[in-house]
Amino acid sequence: MVKNQTYGLLLLIIFPFLKEITGSTTPAPAMTTAATTIGSLVIPAPPKPAEEPNHINVNASVYFPEEAQTDADPLITADGSRINERNPRKHRWLALSRNLLARWGGEIDYGDSVKVEGISQQLDGVYVVRDAMHRRIRNRVDILVGPNDKIMGYWEDVKLTKL
Repeated sequence: MVKNQTYGLLLLIIFPFLKEITGSTTPAPAMTTAATTIGSLVIPAPPKPAEEPNHINVNASVYFPEEAQTDADPLITADGSRINERNPRKHRWLALSRNLLARWGGEIDYGDSVKVEGISQQLDGVYVVRDAMHRRIRNRVDILVGPNDKIMGYWEDVKLTKL
């Protein structure tokens, strides 16, 4: 009996130091804070629903790479990218109003991909931000197309999501 008590006492003393003795560095699995324990039964918390990315409601239009709609160098965007003169639409680039761009305090930066929804099947999709609009324009996206694409229009309540 004394022998069993001695072994038990010895284990209680040595047990906290087993990690150092055995050289194990694997930590014990952590319990989630939202888990519920009933006796020895652990009930995990239900999974969180996936958060939907924030979107911004904007108005949309299209623009051509020509001096009347841009600046003196219409084939160079605000971030320095060069537009393909023969088929500008193939780039899938757009310009944003300055209030949406990180350079002027917004959340989106040049080179970011954004998803545009609410225009048409032809124009909805993923675009890369390459250009900026005039400072007087707010909450707007301008999609780069070519004059030969025969696309014109102005759309309201378009959903813009940063990817």
